[in-house]
Amino acid sequence: MRDVKKHAQRRKLFARPFSKTVLRSTWEPVVRGKVQLMISQIQKDLTTLGVCDVFKWSTFLATDVSAHLMFGESFEMLQRGEKNEYIRILESVIQGSGILFELPFLGYIVPCIPLQSVREMFGNGEALLRYGQSLLNNSRSNSESSRNIFSGLVHASEKDGASFNDIDVAIEAGNLIVAGSDTTAVTLTYLIWAILSRPKLHTQLGNELATLRENWEEGDLESLSLLNATITETLRLYGAAPGALPRSVPEGGVTFSGYYIPGGVTVSTQSWTIHRDPVLFPNPEKFDPSRWLPGDNQASEQARLAMSPFGSGSRTCLGIHLSWMELRLATAEFFLQCGNVKWAPSVTEESMKPKHFFLIAPSAHKCKITLAT
Repeated sequence: MRDVKKHAQRRKLFARPFSKTVLRSTWEPVVRGKVQLMISQIQKDLTTLGVCDVFKWSTFLATDVSAHLMFGESFEMLQRGEKNEYIRILESVIQGSGILFELPFLGYIVPCIPLQSVREMFGNGEALLRYGQSLLNNSRSNSESSRNIFSGLVHASEKDGASFNDIDVAIEAGNLIVAGSDTTAVTLTYLIWAILSRPKLHTQLGNELATLRENWEEGDLESLSLLNATITETLRLYGAAPGALPRSVPEGGVTFSGYYIPGGVTVSTQSWTIHRDPVLFPNPEKFDPSRWLPGDNQASEQARLAMSPFGSGSRTCLGIHLSWMELRLATAEFFLQCGNVKWAPSVTEESMKPKHFFLIAPSAHKCKITLAT
């Protein structure tokens, strides 16, 4: 959305339901329940199969959470242990969009390619929209499912005289599921991988989690310095969307660092390079949570300002508080209930090397754990 006023109006509608206060008071029990279901499925796989794919269950968790909040009903991927049609189409569209972003000329060639797989990757936007509208209709017809973020948004938009119709809702819901599913799943996978790969960190984190009160909540986790430092360092090195974020220069142009940029020119930043700047982050490829803890190694104020895994400014990711809630809850529950695990032999530095489209993912698209002996 390029119009500044329309964007500000739309973002204002989303501000309250995605605030930390509302998420904790309204949605924490839902998120917590799905995290616990994920943990039980992981434990079941470890018991029956001997191995478990953390990436798979992280994806199911993040997607079910997003769907429940957006549509008022879960996709039940955690219960079924498999992706549904909406997510299959969504992943295909994401992959195709990432390729077209880098190679826009393919948009003229793709319609001439008679392969079904290619057509699915680059031509499923309309199918995604239809599916989203169907989900919205289903949620409205079910009183149990009517409690969702968009039901309140539609009412608020009508009250304020804003335009927010069913198509807008379906598009925004789809966008937010994209923003909140694979992104959180990728970060959670790399987070668990980073901790299990470092026995000392694993032990220290376990000791910190052991200090939690009996009926702890997500707010209690916010005070755990090592847990939050480890999440932040994971977001620095393995932020799920490290690619270019294009923006249009306003009319009249701007002067930036001594360079004049004309209005209408597309500019972009990308966090992958910024987060690996050795001036800001000494030894930048090293996974080091102590950067975010008090001490001699603490990151500078400039480095903290440069951290942008969720973007920055007026277009910062709306789901930042939801993502942090999921990452905190899932990490805490995992290491409290699945402490006796290790990486399966198939997990290597090469298999975990990030593979880029618009989002990153482990090259193997799997990340398996097994019980430690």
